[in-house]
Amino acid sequence: MATYGLKTPVSEDTARNLKVGDVFYLSGTVVTARDEAHRRAVEYFRSGRKLPVNLHGLAVFHCGPVVVKRGSEWKVLAAGPTTSSRMEAFEEEFIKNTGVRIIVGKGGMGKRTLQALAKYGAVYGAFTGGAAAVAARSVKHVKNVEWLDLGTPEALWVLEVEEFGPVVVAADTHGNDLFRNVAAKSEENRQRIIARW
Repeated sequence: MATYGLKTPVSEDTARNLKVGDVFYLSGTVVTARDEAHRRAVEYFRSGRKLPVNLHGLAVFHCGPVVVKRGSEWKVLAAGPTTSSRMEAFEEEFIKNTGVRIIVGKGGMGKRTLQALAKYGAVYGAFTGGAAAVAARSVKHVKNVEWLDLGTPEALWVLEVEEFGPVVVAADTHGNDLFRNVAAKSEENRQRIIARW
């Protein structure tokens, strides 16, 4: 395991160099996207329309931030991760069409996303649930917001972050999946305990 300081845009080579268990802190541009944003993005891809934000080399955060507008500026008060499995139906197509290199959320992703990470050169990182204030502290500036008509949590928030993390690489481009590994180890331990009875 290694610890990295990464800055967007992240190259495919950098993403492919990251391994499950590595930790990184991210600086640069992070864009939030939840269920409705993913759904709309896929509709855009299928109709040949461009997204309002170029995500190539960037990080997408499964998050519905709590924000407040002060004058003409937006301020992020809390930015905790949402459950990533909700985006499973869209993520493969999202990765393929955007060139995003890092996806951050909580709880892991499914098989189709893991295959897309390997094929297109991206990683999935886990951010600690319940640490929304920690994430918000890393947000230095709200650069822009798109699709606000979807509602505040579902909009695309374009954030400038500094040392956002720690983020643990939970799925890499080599087919490794931290959540699957932990589940397998837990089952192995459970079977061992049962066998003792």
